[in-house]
Amino acid sequence: MAPAGEQSAGGGKRGLKRRAAAEEPREPAAGGDGAAEGGVRPGGAAAFPPGFSVSEIKNKQRRHLMFTRWKQQRRKEKLAAKKKLKKEREALGDKAPPKPVPKTIDNQRVYDETTVDPTDEEVAYDEATDEFASYFNRQTSPKILITTSDRPHGRTVRLCEQLSTVIPDSHVYYRRGLALKKIIPQCIARDFTDLIVINEDRKTPNGLILSHLPNGPTAHFKMSSVRLRKEIKRRGKDPTEHVPEIILNNFTTRLGHSIGRMFASLFPHNPQFIGRQVATFHNQRDYIFFRFHRYIFKSEKKVGIQELGPRFTLKLRSLQKGTFDSKYGEYEWVHKPREMDTSRRKFHL
Repeated sequence: MAPAGEQSAGGGKRGLKRRAAAEEPREPAAGGDGAAEGGVRPGGAAAFPPGFSVSEIKNKQRRHLMFTRWKQQRRKEKLAAKKKLKKEREALGDKAPPKPVPKTIDNQRVYDETTVDPTDEEVAYDEATDEFASYFNRQTSPKILITTSDRPHGRTVRLCEQLSTVIPDSHVYYRRGLALKKIIPQCIARDFTDLIVINEDRKTPNGLILSHLPNGPTAHFKMSSVRLRKEIKRRGKDPTEHVPEIILNNFTTRLGHSIGRMFASLFPHNPQFIGRQVATFHNQRDYIFFRFHRYIFKSEKKVGIQELGPRFTLKLRSLQKGTFDSKYGEYEWVHKPREMDTSRRKFHL
């Protein structure tokens, strides 16, 4: 027979457990009709009482089950509200109010004082006198040299070869240990207008240098998300030799305008529309996405596109005046993350 003190202690513990169980919020019963099982009670009432949190459930399996039901309930409510709104808009017809514009980082962008105004006389004068004026005045035609870093691996070489099929009148040459300062005078002597250098790290392309010849400027980009043609699902056949069209999207600031003109100067002026090929440089949040597509008009309203590849993403690191000079070069713009990336809504291109 246990002492009376132990009995009272045991009885006290059992009493505490009973009181704690009585105070816990009751969960909806697992059994019952299908409506309660699906997370919604009859009459449209919520399965969970107000102020109830699923995280209060101690049992892991039970908590996961209740959270899944809660997500299903939220999904059904959103779908029902969307259907109701659609019926109301169809009933109103032309009198329906305009759809609300969702708030995104892009449309909440901080205004940049260097945003280009097409009617600005200063911008027009700069365009008429900059390094690309001879190209846009159709005095020169682009001729591109594509090369790599020293001792490139197969993935980088294949990317260069595929880029040469995208950019007309481009030639791939291997470095063979030559420094860029020695390559640039040879390019100028052979009438090349641009030099593209693809760098790699751990057998993966990770950087791109674009230098406009003979007087610059030179842009240095970080390269990521590289996909070659064989790595793209549902890709089309290899591109033809037709001159592609070019799309430059969302280059709005003075810096972005300069970068856009650099990309435009890589392609000839007169695209061959019969080839139905288009190269796109899309700037979004200072990331430049490159895509190469073939399109077809299925009807007057529908257009089908098929990616040809390659694809990659660029991030501007610096813009340098003149040709490539890592030691004495003068930089127009350098990306400084700690000073420039303080706001998510501040963009530079």
